[in-house]
Amino acid sequence: MIELILIFILGLIIGSFLNCVIWRLYKEESFIVGRSYCPHCHHGLGLWDLFPVLSFVFLRGKCRYCKRKISLQYPLIELITAIIFSLVFIYLGSIFSLQLIFWLIIMAFLIVIFVFDLKYFIIPDEVVYPAIFLSIIWLLYSFFNGMISSHEIILTIASSLGAALFFFLIWFFSKGMAMGFGDVKLALLIGLLLGFPNTIVALFLGFLLGAIIGSVAVFLKRKGFGSEVPFAPFLVVGTIISFFFGNNIINWYFSLMV
Repeated sequence: MIELILIFILGLIIGSFLNCVIWRLYKEESFIVGRSYCPHCHHGLGLWDLFPVLSFVFLRGKCRYCKRKISLQYPLIELITAIIFSLVFIYLGSIFSLQLIFWLIIMAFLIVIFVFDLKYFIIPDEVVYPAIFLSIIWLLYSFFNGMISSHEIILTIASSLGAALFFFLIWFFSKGMAMGFGDVKLALLIGLLLGFPNTIVALFLGFLLGAIIGSVAVFLKRKGFGSEVPFAPFLVVGTIISFFFGNNIINWYFSLMV
């Protein structure tokens, strides 16, 4: 229980950092150095302004200095990161594990991709390329330490390249109208993370969620037909669901065919 609480607190802290990463990537500023500041008045934030979730509550959702409203994105990302970190810990079951560290880092990358594409309609290379590199390192580490077989690594590489090729063809033949090239790189990452057949589950869920939410948005007249809709958030959600429940979904599907 104590370990779970620590992971949750870590998730809150990392979520706060991810908010900083998202904003500074957008502003093309370094998120490694430099003091946090209000995006409205640019006043430097003090220690009491930086407590995840709690500062938002105590400040009643307003900047201490200019009194402008603080976006709900900040506490939401902090809470979502904490919840996802906790679920990953429960799923993997060990706090002293390289596998846990890897997946917590990957989940942080995916959260940044989700929010960045949702807000700015782009998947930043500064996030997706390190995630791909880290996934390749983890795949090799898993293979050389006997965690996966040569057959599994071949299937994983094939899943990654197959997913990327599928998205590349959509991007190429639609001339970028149906899908951005960032989605091609994200598909490559998803394949490396999930392998076969969970990559298929993630992509299917991504398309399904995109179709449902896109249709609802059109029905509510939030979007018109042909409007630009960010696709990475749906792929990220599909990936996270597949990570936790991919095998269950596959088993359920095949049970319907018996």
